[in-house]
Amino acid sequence: METEEESREGLHAIDATANRMPAQQVVKAAHEELLQLMRQRAEIMRRIGTVKQTIAGLADLFGEQVLGDDLLELIDRKPNGRQPGFTKACRRVLMEVRRPLGAREVCMELERCAPAILARHKDPLASVTTVLNRLVDYGEARSLSNDRGRRVWEWISDGEPTADEIASRKTA
Repeated sequence: METEEESREGLHAIDATANRMPAQQVVKAAHEELLQLMRQRAEIMRRIGTVKQTIAGLADLFGEQVLGDDLLELIDRKPNGRQPGFTKACRRVLMEVRRPLGAREVCMELERCAPAILARHKDPLASVTTVLNRLVDYGEARSLSNDRGRRVWEWISDGEPTADEIASRKTA
């Protein structure tokens, strides 16, 4: 993974060559670097999710008392006096259910475990759908069609192929 210094060097290399390269080549180089960084972010988010799932599973198996307060907070299990963010709550639902869910099912789970979160949204279904699509963009979740042709989302664990990887296999 690139360090901050290496990243700055990459940008300086783009800047240094900007005087010699046509603008479109500079834009192309910046675009390629942005895509690379986004792929790295998606991979890191997938790995974080996998580790959180593992820790949550260990807490279920051995009891939450084996985890410290800081770790419980990191895996969203320690009440901290405020409601978790909407995205974090949707992420947690997908991670814990471990099967594809439709937006309505995610809303029902949120209503069960964090009703105050839904109360803050005029159109909870639209908000959940937006967040689920963002999780797909981040590389944390995958969007599928269920047996009735309805759209569902599932959490991607570390080591599972992303939608981009699946699509590239089909075209190869």
